[in-house]
Amino acid sequence: MLPIHRFSMVQPQLYWPGITSNMHSTVSWRPMSGKDVSAVMLIADEIHPGLPERASVFAERVDLFPEGCLVLATGDDVYGYIISHPIQRRCPPALDTLLAEIPRAADQYYIHDLAILPSCQGHGFAADGIKKVLGVARSYRSTCLISVYGTFSFWRRFGFERGTDDAGMSAKLDGYGKDATYLERHNVTEGASC
Repeated sequence: MLPIHRFSMVQPQLYWPGITSNMHSTVSWRPMSGKDVSAVMLIADEIHPGLPERASVFAERVDLFPEGCLVLATGDDVYGYIISHPIQRRCPPALDTLLAEIPRAADQYYIHDLAILPSCQGHGFAADGIKKVLGVARSYRSTCLISVYGTFSFWRRFGFERGTDDAGMSAKLDGYGKDATYLERHNVTEGASC
């Protein structure tokens, strides 16, 4: 994958305050809106500098499947995000790819990205957000994701295990870096017909 630069090589120093004890009760996951995409892009650049995606990718996900797109925020201050949506089984989109639509034959749920600023990690926000999207995923038999940065042990806490890796999946994983791993979990479904 060729790098895509969203901003010039010289970026201003960014500052996000950490979560203080009195802020903890006001910070929560809420639905992402189009106005949040700029803040999400700044966080994505901070957390995933080697895995760039265009703002249009995030904006499209919000438009196509808003119930799977959340921001960790207090007021207009955004500290993290989750992007997730249905896909066809074992067909996660390549990085920085527009979908155009959610497939009618979608039969698996996909967590595209979870990112929380380092100054806000360690407060249980990731677990809270994952529980929210897994609640959305209940109508699908399984949920998948591509783990990066050696985070398999983190995802394992939520029931994810290594999925089958074939040539097609290996080629897709290459775009996510050397340590990318395809993970799946079986959902406790509620009336899933998929």
